[in-house]
Amino acid sequence: MSGNPNWDPEQYLRFGDERLRPALDLLARVAHPGPRRVVDLGCGAGSAMAALRARFPDAGLRGVDGSASMLDKARAAGFETERADIAHWAPAEPVDVLFSNAALHWLPDHGALFPRLLGTLAPGGALAVQMPHMHAAPVRAAQDRLAAEGPWAGRLSGVKSAPPVMGAAAYYDLLAPRTAALDIWTTEYLHVLRGEDPVARWAMGSSLRPYMDALEGEPELRDGFVAAYAAEMRRAYPPQPDGAVLLPFRRLFILARA
Repeated sequence: MSGNPNWDPEQYLRFGDERLRPALDLLARVAHPGPRRVVDLGCGAGSAMAALRARFPDAGLRGVDGSASMLDKARAAGFETERADIAHWAPAEPVDVLFSNAALHWLPDHGALFPRLLGTLAPGGALAVQMPHMHAAPVRAAQDRLAAEGPWAGRLSGVKSAPPVMGAAAYYDLLAPRTAALDIWTTEYLHVLRGEDPVARWAMGSSLRPYMDALEGEPELRDGFVAAYAAEMRRAYPPQPDGAVLLPFRRLFILARA
């Protein structure tokens, strides 16, 4: 991915079940009578690829991602992969199902990106996308604020996480004139997390990575920033009486047919 952080597969997969659920919900809505080519764009460690293979057993399935460490996991699970910057990736042949779970929100300029991805589809093909819609929630909003406040501010100047995605209506206006069928919806999941600082650990596997990467080589600053963020998350997401921490997580789904 263009401008993407250095992914840690083990940290990302710490909450693998919670991260996989939206992919399964999206896949359940993808209808295609017999795809020949299926691509998981931004496949990461291949978490969704087993479900894609089960859903489309006769199709050629390939995972595309920019992270070598993530692709190592996917290949170890027996999946065909391709390392590429997904911001500029283009298939050698048209794709019947282009699936992307929690990846495209890392890329800018969706006004150009989504029409380009639609252009990679074969006639009747499907573009199925899920993206977090969380830029205003404390788990995301606190990151930029804290980055500018502490002794790490100089090192984190200009560092950002994934940019905010557009609203559902904006994607509708962009895609409706270009598609034969379009379905857009949002779902807010309530993740029940346990363990020490679970919300901070969730973010350490995804949206907090760019800040942590920028502080690589400065362990005191890195640890201080993560500790400040963890303290902020404890205040924003206090534990329930049974010790569980509830993380409401809103996601935007787009299913378009060429």
